[in-house]
Amino acid sequence: MKRKGEMFAGVTVAIITPFRNDESVDFDQLKRLVDYHVEQGTHCLAPVGTTGESPTLDHDEHKQVIETVVTHAAGRLKVMAGTGSNSTREAIDLTLFAKKVGADGALVVGPYYNKPTQEGYRRHYLALADACDLPIIIYNIPGRTASAINAETMIHLAEHPQIVAVKEATGSMDISSMLLESSPLTVLSGDDSLTLPIMSMGGSGIVSVVGNIIPMDLLTLVEHVRCGRLAEAQVAHHKLFRLCKSLLTLSTNPIPIKAAMKILGRDTGVLRLPMTPLDSAEESKLRRILADFGLC
Repeated sequence: MKRKGEMFAGVTVAIITPFRNDESVDFDQLKRLVDYHVEQGTHCLAPVGTTGESPTLDHDEHKQVIETVVTHAAGRLKVMAGTGSNSTREAIDLTLFAKKVGADGALVVGPYYNKPTQEGYRRHYLALADACDLPIIIYNIPGRTASAINAETMIHLAEHPQIVAVKEATGSMDISSMLLESSPLTVLSGDDSLTLPIMSMGGSGIVSVVGNIIPMDLLTLVEHVRCGRLAEAQVAHHKLFRLCKSLLTLSTNPIPIKAAMKILGRDTGVLRLPMTPLDSAEESKLRRILADFGLC
């Protein structure tokens, strides 16, 4: 089956938002992060997602981060802008803005806190898709939103021409399998540790957290799968597995990944409250994990 969102196949990095000590956005550092991913060969960036601490940004900052990433990328890589909200009107506004400034697509998380019915999810995404001709990637992450978008709902939404892909972060292989069997949606793993399993079923890539520090390792894994090199892909998967799991279980994302970047000399500043840094025991554990991987 031909997939609708293959322009987003490969490695998308859910980029962090750098903050200065006063918690203002450090736009100069943000531009340097874009340049880093261009140099590394990352296919696409997703600013202002979960990893970008989107709930702590006001709407003006949210738009400024999207515009900065799109403008500075200047077509050197794709940009899948995070434009989700628990308000459909706000999500439409952010998505229209992303289109205006030149984003390639919109990563739209399911409305959080509201806990919509499946009919509510269906109407929310259709309202977005009808309002703006920007490719939409559904972001299904019930661990953050408090409810899941059912596979049947996403299969129905796939009938809309602007809804092209799903970032699947439920951890359910069944949902990915159902989407790949019964819809033309491109399926992207929303968990770094599940990149190989999802791609082995026909998924097309990953929207990654760990890619903030090791994008080339992920690019290697994805390329092995694309070329049918299963044994090599398995080696790459097992190399990445412990680091990927640790960065998502040591503490709430993006606390560990921002700590890892600081340890590796790529300090991206503070976290915004209510996010707080790792304690000393957690940081020591993270240092050991990074050392075991060969990063420090």
